[in-house]
Amino acid sequence: MTSPFVYLQHRAVLSLQGPDTITLLERLVTNATDNWAPGTTRYGALLTPQGKILSDYLAIRIEDGVLLDTAAEHVDDLAKRMKMFRLRSQVEIEKLEDVFVIAGTEPASEGLRPISGAQHVYLDPRYPGGRLRGLATRESWAAWFGYHPAEWSRPMSEYHTDRITHGIPEQGFDFGAADVFPADINMDVLGGVALNKGCFVGQEVVSRMHRRGTIRKRTLPIIATTDTTLTPGDDLLAPAPVGTLTSCEAENGLARMRVDRWLKATSDGHAVTLNETPVTIAKPDWLVAEVEAMK
Repeated sequence: MTSPFVYLQHRAVLSLQGPDTITLLERLVTNATDNWAPGTTRYGALLTPQGKILSDYLAIRIEDGVLLDTAAEHVDDLAKRMKMFRLRSQVEIEKLEDVFVIAGTEPASEGLRPISGAQHVYLDPRYPGGRLRGLATRESWAAWFGYHPAEWSRPMSEYHTDRITHGIPEQGFDFGAADVFPADINMDVLGGVALNKGCFVGQEVVSRMHRRGTIRKRTLPIIATTDTTLTPGDDLLAPAPVGTLTSCEAENGLARMRVDRWLKATSDGHAVTLNETPVTIAKPDWLVAEVEAMK
């Protein structure tokens, strides 16, 4: 059987359930929590008080709470911190050990639709056209297919190629815990930061960076020639360093760029190279508008 989905073994699910769930999230996380209908998804993060990302996630609203699709490497720490902030709020916080994540790599032109074996289906709002994702348990999956999802999955390389070419950084590949500010990984332009909501952890720093009007770092897609070997950690030069490769798949990569240095170098006529080979750096529409506003 050919699957339209990729089994994301590097993701995990954290459940928050109880009458105070939304009130708790309202004062903690970056995403908006008002007018949030069950079945809809929001992108967000929990930050340090200094404004750096501890964990980002996709949050699925369910009838009695929220499910967080997040990096498996950081889910235990996220649960610990949520419990620390919970105080006396009526919220049960639990890592769902038996739940796994699957993801599509094509635009969800039909919107939400059922996925056999999945208990929850939702859209990843970071992509143009969205991407269909699902949560399933071993039991629900076996009831439909009778085997492990890894045996049915499309290659992980398809998932990474899709997210990299669309400029979607992912924790565990492009950044770790307390490494980056939301703007460094484009959270503000991907709908992950609600600057008009009430206070959240790290809001003062994030708001100050936004009001400054100039974002120094962004994560951007790059394309190299097919005979160039890409390795995370490699520097992009023009001729001085202007960015660092954070993840790659074949000739496609994501690089955290010092936008001011990159623009200055290109205006001076310097090409951007990686391992002595010129590379192409994408300029999404939001970046073009941002650069124009800086002039």
